[in-house]
Amino acid sequence: MKAAIYRGAKQITVEERDKPVIQAPTDAVIRVVRACVCGSDLWFYRGIEERPAGSQVGHEGIGVVEEVGDGVKNFRPGDFVIVPFGLSDGTCANCRAGRQTNCLHGTWYGTGQSEYSYVPLADGSLYKIPEGNYTDDQLKSLLTLSDVMGTGYHAAKMAQVKPGQTVAVVGDGAVGLCAVISAKLLGAKRIVLMSRHEDRQALGREFGATDIVAERGPEGEAKVRALTEEGVGVDAVMECVGNDAAMQTAFNIARPGAIVGTVGVPHDIHVPFDKIFFATVGVHGGPAPTRAYVPELLDAVLSGKINPGRVFTFETDLDHIAEAYDKMDKREAIKALIRVSEP
Repeated sequence: MKAAIYRGAKQITVEERDKPVIQAPTDAVIRVVRACVCGSDLWFYRGIEERPAGSQVGHEGIGVVEEVGDGVKNFRPGDFVIVPFGLSDGTCANCRAGRQTNCLHGTWYGTGQSEYSYVPLADGSLYKIPEGNYTDDQLKSLLTLSDVMGTGYHAAKMAQVKPGQTVAVVGDGAVGLCAVISAKLLGAKRIVLMSRHEDRQALGREFGATDIVAERGPEGEAKVRALTEEGVGVDAVMECVGNDAAMQTAFNIARPGAIVGTVGVPHDIHVPFDKIFFATVGVHGGPAPTRAYVPELLDAVLSGKINPGRVFTFETDLDHIAEAYDKMDKREAIKALIRVSEP
């Protein structure tokens, strides 16, 4: 089979690998239908984060079950499924509490950019998509439920966004844009998107952003605060980048008592404890338990209430996946979709 392979900084190749096989009774093998490149993939692509050369990549996908182990009870060959990026058994104490990315026996999905994918812990991880004839646009939105839409929703949930609030999103990547969708779903009245890219600003407005702040640093922070009552800051902040500048901005625009919901994979971040203590600003977040959010977000997608698949602004096939990484690295695409096969 064909699979995307990391060979070093700025080097993604497509190579022949053995088709995965069942290794344990709880395993499944998936024929990948759609995959995509994640913003977090750019950390290793740029050489900032270590990854073994020669390893397969990809942690977002939808596909058709090809084979299951003898211990898999909930799925059978032919099922159309979402594969969350955090794999979980679904039965441990953390899974039962809705924290599948902290599963006591879990692991991370990492073979999604390929023709066939190996998925352990199938019963607790996979989510079946109802039978139906889906359009390309619907498939795009279904794909976002494996990570990016669930991660944006996690940012909003961790920030405790409530109806009628004024909130802000730091970061205009696909996760940040999905956080805008999520804030609107949760009833925020005013949604400020910090973005300096016109294409992302436009999409953010269509998703529900009421205000755009393009400036960064102290100037941008002042403009956000100026949009709030007496300049005290926003009621909730969604930090969707993962670097220190974004985190400092998030704290600087939060009003006393607000919570920063952080979902950007952290790199060299300093959490300002003085603001946590004296301004009583909280911080909560981490890897999104997307499996926990799939049921409600799937309903929203299938009803047409949300259309997060619009974050895909570049599409190609597996043979040309290197171009997808390059487009995202150069910010020429918000998010890149990989068409692998058909349902």
